[in-house]
This record gives sequence, structure tokens and C-alpha cells, in this order.
Amino acid sequence: MSSSTPISGGCDDGGGTTSSVTDSPMRDEAVDSSTFQEGERVLAFHGPCLYDAKVQRVESCSGGWRYYVHYPGWKKTWDEWKGVEDMLKHTEVNIQKKEELKAKHSLEKNTKLGRPSLDKIKSSTGVRGRKRKLEIVKKEESFVPSEKHVNLQIPSILKKQLVDDHESITHLGQLVKLPRNPSACEILNKYFDYQVKKDGMIVETVKEIVDGLRCYFDKALPAMLLYKEERQQYKEVIANNVSPSGVYGAEHLLRLFVKLPEMLSCVHIEMETLSELQQRLLEFLRFLQSNQREFFDSNYEKADGIDNAVKDKEN
Repeated sequence: MSSSTPISGGCDDGGGTTSSVTDSPMRDEAVDSSTFQEGERVLAFHGPCLYDAKVQRVESCSGGWRYYVHYPGWKKTWDEWKGVEDMLKHTEVNIQKKEELKAKHSLEKNTKLGRPSLDKIKSSTGVRGRKRKLEIVKKEESFVPSEKHVNLQIPSILKKQLVDDHESITHLGQLVKLPRNPSACEILNKYFDYQVKKDGMIVETVKEIVDGLRCYFDKALPAMLLYKEERQQYKEVIANNVSPSGVYGAEHLLRLFVKLPEMLSCVHIEMETLSELQQRLLEFLRFLQSNQREFFDSNYEKADGIDNAVKDKEN
């Protein structure tokens, strides 16, 4: 892709989801009233979600300070002025708030995802206000609530894999043996090598998809990709900052694709970008399918036989 895709946005800081929060109180409680500087990396509200942003200009006005911000990976048409109440310092605490808001918003399927407040649009007055309103409407026409359009048709053979996986864990009292070989991280790297060699695709484009999937997987796994029967195993094998993508494998990576449409629902996605992103994700599913025998483990273990190899390695 010519620019960063929604799935790659914010991966350096941890994308994906964690837990739920309420959106309005979050803005009031989390606001950091400190002055931001030009060139500073920040988090900015756009609609109900927080996005990575960079301060381009700082101006003092009668109401205080205002900041012109750019959203890395997005077109400059999305650059906008923000007040201090709409911005947060780029700290670990606020990055966590960003992920919590993303998780909350992705689960609210009946809301208008990621769209500006209609009250803000209606409050515009005069010629300048009407012009601004038209600009917002035109801009929003090229974006869509992704949950209505992201459609990942999982191949039937992989659907059966999901059903068998569910049966083994929830009904037979078995668990996937960990650590997996290959791990999710290794599978993503194999896909990267495969695509670059196969199509001669631009390395950066493939890297965005791979890094984005790895980022989403690491954040989503403890929040929404585990059955309750697997949580104790997770506590035992994920220690000392071990990334889930280095321990879990294709079984859990496939579960991510069931959740992806929901997880992407709070991201602004242009129709053109959405179409290309969907195509790349479907290509990855076909890659999993063609390597099913190599990637998926048919031998599960009883819940009381958890492999502690990861812990031993870290110790």
C-alpha cells in the first residue's frame, strides 16, 4: 500500500485491545493540561477513539493553547486543530487508555464508528461554518464503518480447524502444547518471505501487514483469543515479558481472524484502502490453509500436562 494501513497503525506502541471503559468520562479524567510542543508525539481524540499524532504547530488564543496535529500514516486532509482537552501526553498509561477505548469501541456494534459528533457539525455557524460542515461531510463520505464492510470469509477447511480446536479445549479438556513450533511470529515471517518472493511485492507493504497482525495478536490474545480453560496455561507460559506471538501458534492466530472485523471497527478506513487490506488478509488465510499440515498441531495435551519449556528457557 502507498500509505500505512489501518492494521499497521500504532504497532510500535501496542495495538489491539485489552479491556472495556466508558468513553466520555475517559476524555475528562485522562486530560493532561500541560502545554505540548511542536514536533511532540502525542495521543489525540478523533471521535471516541485516541490516535497517535504529532504536533505540527502551536498557537496561543483567547481560550488558551491550540495545536495543529498530523496523524502519522494518514493523509494530510485529516490534519486538524486540537485543544488541550482533546490531547494526551504519549505515556505508557495513556497508551493503555488508547487501547482500552479501542476495545470498548470495537464492541459497540450499534454506534456510528469513528465518526465526528453531529453536535459539533451542527454548531458551526456563518459562511465559514457551513464551508467547514461541507468539508467534513465530503471527508466522511470516503470513510465507512468497517464492521459493515470488512468481510473475511474463512476457508471451510480452516473453519473445521476452529471447530475441532474448540471441541478439544472446551469438551475434551485438552490444551494446545506450548510453546508452539512454528510460533505465530515465525508463521508471519514465513508469510513475509513467501509474499516478497512470490509477487515481488514492496517489502514495506508486506511488513506493514505482518507487523500489524503480530501487534494485534499480542494485544488481543489475553483479552479475547483464549477460552477460559486456557487462562491458567497462559499465566504459566507468559512470563518475563515474553510475547504471545513467540509462544502461541497457528491455532490461536486463526482465532484472531474471527475477531479482526470487530477489532478494526473503530478504525477510519478509506474504501480503497479497505478493499486492499481485506484482500491481503484473505491472502494470508489462503497461506494458512495451504500450509495447514505444517502449521497446525493435531496432538493436544491434557490440561494438567502444561509444557513449561518457556519458563525454563527464561530462567
